[in-house]
Amino acid sequence: MSSQQVKHGMLLAVAAYGIWGFAPLYFKLLSDIPAPDILMHRVFWSVLVLGLIILVTRTGSQLVTALRHSRTRHLLLFTSLLLAGNWLLFIWAINNDHLLDASLGYYINPLFNVFLGRVFLGETLRPIQQVAVGCAVFGVGFMVIAHGELPWIALVLAISFGCYGLLRKQNQTDAVTGLMLESCFMLPLAIVYAIGFATPISDMLNQDWSLNVWLMASGVITTLPLLCFNAAAKRIQYSTLGFFQYLAPTMMFLIAVILYQEPLQPSRLIMFGFVWLGLAIFTWDSIRNFRRKRKKAFSAVGADDS
Repeated sequence: MSSQQVKHGMLLAVAAYGIWGFAPLYFKLLSDIPAPDILMHRVFWSVLVLGLIILVTRTGSQLVTALRHSRTRHLLLFTSLLLAGNWLLFIWAINNDHLLDASLGYYINPLFNVFLGRVFLGETLRPIQQVAVGCAVFGVGFMVIAHGELPWIALVLAISFGCYGLLRKQNQTDAVTGLMLESCFMLPLAIVYAIGFATPISDMLNQDWSLNVWLMASGVITTLPLLCFNAAAKRIQYSTLGFFQYLAPTMMFLIAVILYQEPLQPSRLIMFGFVWLGLAIFTWDSIRNFRRKRKKAFSAVGADDS
């Protein structure tokens, strides 16, 4: 993998997590609409946006090719379920004042990515990284013991998106095609929900244009960061990709505490502290390892020139 690819992957990762960090502000604007209804609109408008992208870029043949491979179809069907569940829980958490739990989930996710990378991709888990993961596990354990409550929202978000990213990284389908197929697999369920279960408030024929514009924007809010994420996952190591996710939960945490004033109990703050400690250790180790590899590469180049 060239250094240019790695650079592009890092920029795409920053774009993805930056948009996700601001996403709670968008969904709070739709807080009067039930989470399943918002998810329904996300699916409808994502299919439309992705369809236009495929039409403009003339990549429909890649869509047909992907559909011909049964393994690709089955894998993307599974990832579509993981993605739909992650979307639904994330929206529900934001609009029910659990943004701190959502931010915790995406703080845990980078460390969970390290674990997945080690188990399924054979990426090396250095001793310092083991300590970092252990800090996060200890923090969650402390929350369970001290507060008597399992942070299930955070854990489900971390696990579902971690598994989604792992599976998408192992699939060779390009970002647009893969996300289009995932959205299409969700579409029948969205149609059934729209016909039989959707509430009147999400009916665009009964709402003013401003709310309809916000609902239609869900297609862009949904597809743009995921396209950036999937493209980044193919250009940089999965454990490295997790490093950039600090941006999104930090923005969510600040929004939750400062803007929406969600309560931050002492036990929860201690749990966050251990997770932050784990991330700090992981970051320090990643930077140190990166510098060591770069120095080794420069030494090798110097030796070849001589």
